[in-house]
Amino acid sequence: MNITQVAKLFDLSPATLRYYESIGLFPPVNRKESGVRDYNEEDIKWVDFIKCMRDSGLTIEALIEYTSLFASGDHSLEARKQILVDEREKLIQKRKELDESISRLAVKIKDYDGKLFERERKLKGTRVIEAKHD
Repeated sequence: MNITQVAKLFDLSPATLRYYESIGLFPPVNRKESGVRDYNEEDIKWVDFIKCMRDSGLTIEALIEYTSLFASGDHSLEARKQILVDEREKLIQKRKELDESISRLAVKIKDYDGKLFERERKLKGTRVIEAKHD
């Protein structure tokens, strides 16, 4: 498969695939004589893995470290697991921060709705008074 086909398959841009390859997130892709990348089944598995990990929230830096450790062999299993554990903890912290932000916004919205209701009520009262004077 060429880069355009792989990009479409994974909903990525060709530039993203080139970038991932250039920073070593997966091994260099073989090329045809014309220089066009020719993704084989193994390359596609790598792209799928990287896409899955990025969609799971892993940073590029963590993935670079992870794939480097993977390339070094099975002796790095614990280190790779620790990367995943650390990244999960970062996501949990981020979720807590997002939940707090959502809660603060909910309070603001509720307060805004209350003030808006009061203003509208006063506005309606003013119109009623003006209508009685006509």
